Amino acid sequence: MQTLTRPRLLTALLAGALLMPLGIIPANAAEPVFTGQPEHGTALYRLNATNNAGAQEFVSADDHVSVASAWLESQAAEGSITAEIRTNVADPASTVATATRDIAALGGTGSGWVDFDLDVDVTAGQVYYLTIQAHTPTADRVAWYGTRAAVPGGRSSWNYDLDYWGGWQEYPASITAFFIDPTGAQGCGTPGACYRALPPWLGQAYTAGLFYNGTATAAISPADGWGADYLPGSNVLRLPDGNWRYLPAGATEPVTVRAGDRGAVRQITESWRWLAQGTIPGRTLEQRSVATRALLSMRALLQPNGALAAAWYSIWKYSWPRDTSFAAAAFAATGHSAEAYRILQFNAATQRADGTWEARTTLDGAGPPDGRHWQLDANGWVPWATWQWYQHAPRSHRSTQLAALYPTIRKAADYAAASLDADGLPPASPDYWEIGTSTANIGTAAPLLAGLNASVALARAQRHSDDAERWSAAARKLSDGIANTFAPNGYPRTADNLHGRDSAAAFMAPPFNTAPAGLPAALSDTWDALVRGNGGVVPGNDPDQNWGDATWTPSTSFFALGWAGLGNRKRATETLDWVIDQRNWLGELPEMVTADGHPGSTVPLAWTGSIVLMTLLSLDGKGLAAPPTAGG
Repeated sequence: MQTLTRPRLLTALLAGALLMPLGIIPANAAEPVFTGQPEHGTALYRLNATNNAGAQEFVSADDHVSVASAWLESQAAEGSITAEIRTNVADPASTVATATRDIAALGGTGSGWVDFDLDVDVTAGQVYYLTIQAHTPTADRVAWYGTRAAVPGGRSSWNYDLDYWGGWQEYPASITAFFIDPTGAQGCGTPGACYRALPPWLGQAYTAGLFYNGTATAAISPADGWGADYLPGSNVLRLPDGNWRYLPAGATEPVTVRAGDRGAVRQITESWRWLAQGTIPGRTLEQRSVATRALLSMRALLQPNGALAAAWYSIWKYSWPRDTSFAAAAFAATGHSAEAYRILQFNAATQRADGTWEARTTLDGAGPPDGRHWQLDANGWVPWATWQWYQHAPRSHRSTQLAALYPTIRKAADYAAASLDADGLPPASPDYWEIGTSTANIGTAAPLLAGLNASVALARAQRHSDDAERWSAAARKLSDGIANTFAPNGYPRTADNLHGRDSAAAFMAPPFNTAPAGLPAALSDTWDALVRGNGGVVPGNDPDQNWGDATWTPSTSFFALGWAGLGNRKRATETLDWVIDQRNWLGELPEMVTADGHPGSTVPLAWTGSIVLMTLLSLDGKGLAAPPTAGG
């Protein structure tokens, strides 16, 4: 594995006194035995030569290693994967054993446990490093999976990324999925867990579904989920070999059990009970199936504190006020008022002192994960969602609950009202693309109008007439500004009409706003401008942005919901049918659909699920109403 070239910095360190941090352990220093762990829910390290590899510390109780097993995924159909045992992770010259597997012989693109015959004598109680690197003729990813959860007795893993780290980087909290001399149900001994061929397109999505136990969530990787299905109405997975896999109560990592396991059955029963507490919309079996899965997925993404992750993977594992507002409205309208109120409470708790919100927040509510610009559209979405919740909440205590949220509404609406310029438009702000614009955009203006109208209705419900009067005036001013600036051009992305069409034009339709005259034609023209060859739409056609040919299920769903709100049942149904057809084999809705029609990005996405639920309700004749127009 000589391609793991050491940068000059590492060479200098290896020559000096800083050898211990790089993993050189004296031979007489006995260490606790650590020879493996099975969890493989996260892709930890890319292995592609010459710039990437992974390593795992281990300590054997024996003086010989015959086999090392690692859970790997390959999106490349050809090439090789080489494993080594080293005494120094950063020094190829310290290699004591090497074994190579051919990817094509393994089955090509696929994933699972791969065994490497190393057959080498070692010193019991000494730290060694299992290093793995792939050599492929293409840039397709080969990855080593594992877990970031605490593993009893676990030792550090290491990532070799020459471009990013300049060499090896230690990760004490991340443990790869590996076994040294696996026995019994370890590695390939686990039924159905040996490396198997998978469709090449499978790796275009990061996740495939969700495990959930009421307090914790775990993602199902595409490889783990392939060939499996959910037990009906649950987050328990039925594997191809007939066993079940689920997230037990109190656990953070899923386990595989025999079919009929009592713990899994209890979880299934609880899931059915929760679904029965609300309404599952849809007039056909397929519609009810997608609605059931959307509800369960949104529930799995909702945390006990009310934070709702957009999806359960990497940079999506945060709470956006926009996405959570849609989910709150969908929960409320399907009879899950408690879940909706928890989301609203979290949004209230994370509101900034000036009445605005960060673009996204960590799930513990501590604040934003990065320095991206805040977005003004949340000042519309949160009041709108609160009004939607209020329409469906139990009347016995909704007034008291609303009173607790009202200070949040007041600060949000006051900021929105004060932000309007002389033309009645809000300032330039990043829209749901999270890309700034130089002039006002429809993706902010339309939600603010919905939010101001909702705030007026909520103020009247709480008998705050001064607030209602103040926000009514602002809503009328904003409505006039939209009518004068956006409407003549078919509700384009920006007020200057220089940035093309935008799917946010659908925010001018119910259940967000009472549709203005001319909106049906504008929506049709916008659709025609944004539709792509696979049948879905991209968010917009701003000439400054290149969305490519992959399409987005939230934006496509906007049109289904908008047409349903406008009473165009035919177009709403046709568009919704397309979205439903994009579900993966587990019945989950993806964020994106690739140009060739496969699930992409993260699966499932809460935002898409909530829009689909609201569209189904509308087609059932139980649609969410738009807040009454101010003054009405």
